[in-house]
Amino acid sequence: MMSFTFSPPNQLTLLRIVLTPVFLAFLFSSDAVLRQLSLLVFFIALLTDWYDGWVARRWGYVSRWGKFFDPLADKVVTSATLVAFIYLDLVPGWTVWVIIGRDILVTFFRTYSELKGKAFDTSKLAKTKTFMQFIAIFYILFLYVARDIGFFKANYASAIEMLLDYSLLYSLMVVIALFTLWTGIMYIIDNWKTIRELYSFAFRIRESEQ
Repeated sequence: MMSFTFSPPNQLTLLRIVLTPVFLAFLFSSDAVLRQLSLLVFFIALLTDWYDGWVARRWGYVSRWGKFFDPLADKVVTSATLVAFIYLDLVPGWTVWVIIGRDILVTFFRTYSELKGKAFDTSKLAKTKTFMQFIAIFYILFLYVARDIGFFKANYASAIEMLLDYSLLYSLMVVIALFTLWTGIMYIIDNWKTIRELYSFAFRIRESEQ
């Protein structure tokens, strides 16, 4: 079983999770300034995602817990933000639920395999998927917040509305959802042997309890 170490990378990862409710509170605030600050909070969370990995590799803090905790923090941030976008009528709900459903399934398999001491390999596409999600979220968030900023309202209002067109965001989210779903399929393919072993183990336990 993994043991948690409060190393600098894990502190940064934990910070990313802690920043999530702060970000949401600012985003849904009636105060335009706080909504603008939500962009800064999200950007800080984005930086911690890059920086904790760099610190871990640079100073040798790479750990089994960190490899599990870091992508989990990414999922917390992205899932919470995408659900917020649904409530703001910015993105189609079904694409978000595809993304979250895939993440829940992969997280379940990874958690269960770690508890049983089994290796659950991370897909090489996982970081690409996360990067694409962060970029898409930052794009939508920046434009949403920019509508409240005087300079952008005065000079780029029509361009912002065009870039926030629902059909455009719909297409963007479909691409993100399909790519996310594909990485989930690759997770299952790459770890099929482990998944079968975990299923057999769970089945034997259930049979012994009957």
